Amino acid sequence: MRTLLLPLVTLAAACSSASAAEAKLLPAPERDVPASQGMQTAVLAGGCFWGVEAVFEHVKGVRSVESGYAGGDSKGANYEAVSSERTRHAEAVKIVYDPRAVSYGTLLRLFFSVAHDPTQLNRQGPDVGTSYRSAIFPQNSEQKAVAAAYIAQLGKSGAFNRKIVTRLESGPFYRAEAYHQDFMRRNPMHPYILAHDRPKILALKRAAPALYRS
Repeated sequence: MRTLLLPLVTLAAACSSASAAEAKLLPAPERDVPASQGMQTAVLAGGCFWGVEAVFEHVKGVRSVESGYAGGDSKGANYEAVSSERTRHAEAVKIVYDPRAVSYGTLLRLFFSVAHDPTQLNRQGPDVGTSYRSAIFPQNSEQKAVAAAYIAQLGKSGAFNRKIVTRLESGPFYRAEAYHQDFMRRNPMHPYILAHDRPKILALKRAAPALYRS
C-alpha cells in the first residue's frame, strides 16, 4: 500500500530543487529498436505509477500514457488486490509513442535516469513491496534484446554504485482505476506528488531539455 508522507510544501519544493540540480542523463543505449511506421507500445514498472506516468507524459514523441498493472493474473488487477502483494502484479505504465520521434532506447534511458531508481529491490522510496519492483515488460523480441543489452551496458559502465535489479518480465497490461489516471496532472499539490514525483519532472526538464515538453 502506498505510503503517504505529509511534508510541508516548502520542504517538498526544496527537495525538488535539489533533485533537479543533480539530474543527469545516463549514457545512451548502444543498441536500439529501429524506427518504424505507426505507433509502438512500451510497458515499464518503476514504483508508484503516478510519477512514472507523469514523467513520460512530458516526453516529446509520446502520444499517451496509462497507469495500470502488469505481470500478474487479471483476476487481481485492481488496486486493493495488487496492494496486498499477493497477485504478482507490478504497478506499471503503458506508453504509446511515435518511434520516428522518440526511440524505445531513449524511453529506457529516461526510465533509468529520472523515472525511478533501478537499484532499489521491491521498493521505490517510501513504497515497499513487490508491486513497486523495477521491471520492463518487452512487447516484442527487439524490445527484449535492447532492454537486456542496456541493463548490461549500464552495469558494466558503473553508472550506479549498487547492482541494477530491474527485471525483464512478460504478461499483459491491465488499465488501473480511473482515479489513478493522470493523477499528478489532476492533483499537482498532493503531498505525495510534491515530495516524490514533482522532483522527477524537474529532473527530466533539466537533464533532457530537448526531449521535454510542458
